[in-house]
Amino acid sequence: MSLHFTYYGHSTFTVEADGVKLVIDPFFAPNNPLAPVAVDKIEADFILLTHGHADHTADAVALAKQTGATVVANFEIVNWLQNQGVPSCHPMNTGGAYSFPFGRIKMTIAHHSSTLPDGTPAGNPAGYLIHFNDGSDVYFAGDTALTYDMKLIGEAGGVDLAILPIGDNFTMGPDDAVLAAQFVQAKHVIPAHYNTFPPIKQDAQAFAAQLRRINEIECTVLAPGEDFTL
Repeated sequence: MSLHFTYYGHSTFTVEADGVKLVIDPFFAPNNPLAPVAVDKIEADFILLTHGHADHTADAVALAKQTGATVVANFEIVNWLQNQGVPSCHPMNTGGAYSFPFGRIKMTIAHHSSTLPDGTPAGNPAGYLIHFNDGSDVYFAGDTALTYDMKLIGEAGGVDLAILPIGDNFTMGPDDAVLAAQFVQAKHVIPAHYNTFPPIKQDAQAFAAQLRRINEIECTVLAPGEDFTL
């Protein structure tokens, strides 16, 4: 089994794992100026939300209702989604883990803020460490600063792929993301959360070159709509 990733700009990814379709932080056109498609073109069995900000949740309710997908998020976000009429949710919280049909998810620490689009407090932000059924370990850092806690992921064996924010200003920037990749002992990195808006404009190719030069870690820069297979 291989994992098939598609990037839709900003921090939005889909993953197909042995026929199961995951969507992480749904933010599609026209809400997301980089996304090549609107939410009505997306299929999902599971939706993973890292935190409540609109640039990660704008299309969560619509996608969940149109697909019947189960939304995985923290307890506060799940409560909010249920009040919006989302039919299927699975609440988690930081440090907890749970096995799903595609693999086991652990919700990791992320240092950021989190408020839902209508101003409702959204609990603590998070990342996701996913151990897929094929044995691959993938880390979605979410929106976060560099944190020394990332070293725990590396000490536990590292990851095959880390998806890390590089935009700076609201999250860690390229230099800190290089350290994050080293902390989690990533074999491969895909950058995210950059170039969507002027404050987070970055040169992703320069980041990739720096990562390869300093840490000899492979990096794939995806344009919105492009695919990657692990």
